[in-house]
Amino acid sequence: MAPTMTALSFESLAAYWSAPEVEINIVVFLNLFGAMLLGLVVGYERSYHGRAAGMRTYGLVCMASAALTVFAGYPGHWYGGHGAVVAAADPTRVIQGIVTGIGFLGAGVIMKEGFSISGLTTAASIWGSSAIGILVGVGFYGAAILLTLLSAASMMGISRLEAWLPSRHAIAIVMRFRKDFVPREDVLRRASLNRGYELAAGSIAISYHEGQPEWRFVAVSLGRKLAAPMSELATELALFEGVEKFSLAHARILDMVC
Repeated sequence: MAPTMTALSFESLAAYWSAPEVEINIVVFLNLFGAMLLGLVVGYERSYHGRAAGMRTYGLVCMASAALTVFAGYPGHWYGGHGAVVAAADPTRVIQGIVTGIGFLGAGVIMKEGFSISGLTTAASIWGSSAIGILVGVGFYGAAILLTLLSAASMMGISRLEAWLPSRHAIAIVMRFRKDFVPREDVLRRASLNRGYELAAGSIAISYHEGQPEWRFVAVSLGRKLAAPMSELATELALFEGVEKFSLAHARILDMVC
């Protein structure tokens, strides 16, 4: 009677690192690497315009999405080539539930305050870690290890790349004027342009507090070298006609316009 191969036998464990399995893991890795590069390109466009989701967020999401898609094309190589035997049920239904549940978990770490939003990269990394776990679960150990390294490199190194590349930072501005003063949008836009900024379309919010007009808006720099530093803006705003109170803060703005 031929010996059966148990789950803990050497032959069963070695099957996960057999030549065909390693080849498939390399193919999966190449897909992940290509997806990350394409995601970084799209993310740079958003980062350049001062948007909240930048290169790291787009790279992680694109890479994790590729991981969840490409491995499904090789069901015969799941579980060390024993997917047909081990996966009697459809594991894609389990994966769908995992991804959906992790999506809700990631949403819990995203915080919005005024025009600024934070936590997107953390949420994307949580979602990406679920893809790593799924790859491990189906036996694509090599691809899971490489996805882990790519994710860590993205979170640690892409921020430096973003800082080196040309970009347009954004500043959230709150200005409260005197009761007898009537602010004009064209004057604010002209003053912003003279200092290397433009008002983000759709970002202006106007309110009144005890008869005093209060303007909230986002100013996006025209370029790193063209924009005046925040300290200089604060000094000039203190002398701006009609301004009684103001505040400035760096902002990562939502996509109000394309």
